[in-house]
Amino acid sequence: MIQLLATHLQDIFQHAESTYPEECCGILLGSLTETQKTVAEVILTENAWNPDTALDFSESKLDDEVDNSISNTIGFSKRRRYAIAPEVMLKAQKSARDSGMNIIGIFHSHPDYPAEPSEFDRNYAWQEYSYIIVSVRDGKAAEINSWVLNSENQFQAEELWEVRSQK
Repeated sequence: MIQLLATHLQDIFQHAESTYPEECCGILLGSLTETQKTVAEVILTENAWNPDTALDFSESKLDDEVDNSISNTIGFSKRRRYAIAPEVMLKAQKSARDSGMNIIGIFHSHPDYPAEPSEFDRNYAWQEYSYIIVSVRDGKAAEINSWVLNSENQFQAEELWEVRSQK
């Protein structure tokens, strides 16, 4: 289970709507126990996906999915892909550590697509993280789901719990 404040969800929805029709992304900082993750901070990030990123990915796990000749088309643009710049992840990791927290997840949006992970999402996910996906339909945030990888590297739905106020 992952817990977020209503204000965290509002921040995610607003970020997703403001970047539509492109995917948004961000980092979730917080704490974790054996059974629960609690979000303490949502970091809104820029979607750093670009043609060079697409080429980097095409040389790795998704050779048969990513074709260099179509890396600039809608299927491999910010409308269907996201990336968080490595320096942004490092800064978030340092901030989390300095505050006694951890990076516990990543969020991104799926413009005009269900809030379900794609094969691309699965191939680049880490088992330790929660992956929150918000579907944005015609510019408005719709459904939101959270996912985690199991030991077989398959996504499983994770309960997303909205907390009304901080303790």
